[in-house]
Amino acid sequence: MTAPVAADTAPESFRLSLNTATVKKASLETAARLCAENGISGIGPWRDVVEAAGGAQAARKLIDSYALSVTTLCRGGFFTTGFGKSATPEARSAALADNRAAIDEAAVLGTGELVLVVGGLPDGSKNLPAARQAVADALAELVPYATDRGVRLAIEPLHPMFCADRAVVSTLGQALDLAAPFAADEVGVCVDTYHIWWDPDLYAQIERAGREGRISSYQVCDWVLPLAEDALLSRGHVGDGHIDFAPITDAVRAAGYAGHVEVEIFNQAVWDTDPAVTVATMADRHRRFIKPAGPL
Repeated sequence: MTAPVAADTAPESFRLSLNTATVKKASLETAARLCAENGISGIGPWRDVVEAAGGAQAARKLIDSYALSVTTLCRGGFFTTGFGKSATPEARSAALADNRAAIDEAAVLGTGELVLVVGGLPDGSKNLPAARQAVADALAELVPYATDRGVRLAIEPLHPMFCADRAVVSTLGQALDLAAPFAADEVGVCVDTYHIWWDPDLYAQIERAGREGRISSYQVCDWVLPLAEDALLSRGHVGDGHIDFAPITDAVRAAGYAGHVEVEIFNQAVWDTDPAVTVATMADRHRRFIKPAGPL
């Protein structure tokens, strides 16, 4: 896995965004206020936080009051139980309705990127090819609806340890293959360091994603050990673990991505920390490890 040298002419934006999962116990208002207080220019809300704020319209008004950009909405997806051959009409209808609602929320919030966690194996199934085909079928069903509303569906590959229960798409290459039948402004991919830092084909696939114009989001957090009992909660602040961020960031920059860098951390200790401390730490780590100069 050889990291490329960043192009001298590559974009230098890489401003910072807070994914609200990082401050799970905070309200959207608190998260937005802390962004403003720390000079952070972006926010990526989860749908539960949007709902708690009174819905997408109210959330958009609140976020606008702090002059923040909405970088992504998390999340849509979980297609594999609703679109597989064994799926019931009721499951399919529910999956479509939930994802269309997520697309509508993204449009109201003013973000063009809806992050998709595609879903794991259906209960009792060991058929990975069928589960991945269900993802492809769901994309074909939802792309026209999303495109009409100016929203791109952003496939997020998850680390292989989540293949059974959360995402049958484990690599950036798999995500790009699923995106390939669609235009670049219809289906993109999420580059999340936690999930793909280990991939021996990582840099080639980042270059491919950039060449195809499909990088929807660059999300960062670190891989910390020991893994938590719930592996989902094993993310850490940038700089606390085993990921070498500089070459990945350089590769994403060289690939032409000029959007925000979104910090998304699932970690009980981080969630139990005062959100003000968490956001200040996040901003400090961004300056130290991602973007050493310029505004956040």
